[in-house]
Amino acid sequence: MPTPDTTSPDRITVSIDRDLEDIVPIFLANRGKDVRTLRESLERKDFETIRMLGHRMKGDGGGYGFHTVSEIGGALELAAGRHDSPAIERLTHQLEDFLARVSVVYR
Repeated sequence: MPTPDTTSPDRITVSIDRDLEDIVPIFLANRGKDVRTLRESLERKDFETIRMLGHRMKGDGGGYGFHTVSEIGGALELAAGRHDSPAIERLTHQLEDFLARVSVVYR
């Protein structure tokens, strides 16, 4: 696997405790699955699933060192409560963009 270029201005570097090194890739892969679930749920107007995913991300993100995931999750939870489809679409894109650009450095 190539080493990510952490000097690129497009990369978002997040420093994570080395103790989490084994589980962070799983956490990030699961957030990628959440992006797909969010899109599918938005198509079905399943705001309850979106709200629950947002709530879980809000709670879990910071514990893994990904505060951006927590912020997006909290905003998704609120947007789902308002049935605000445009905001959910925008936030889903933000999550996908974050996942595509994040580079993890273990300390």
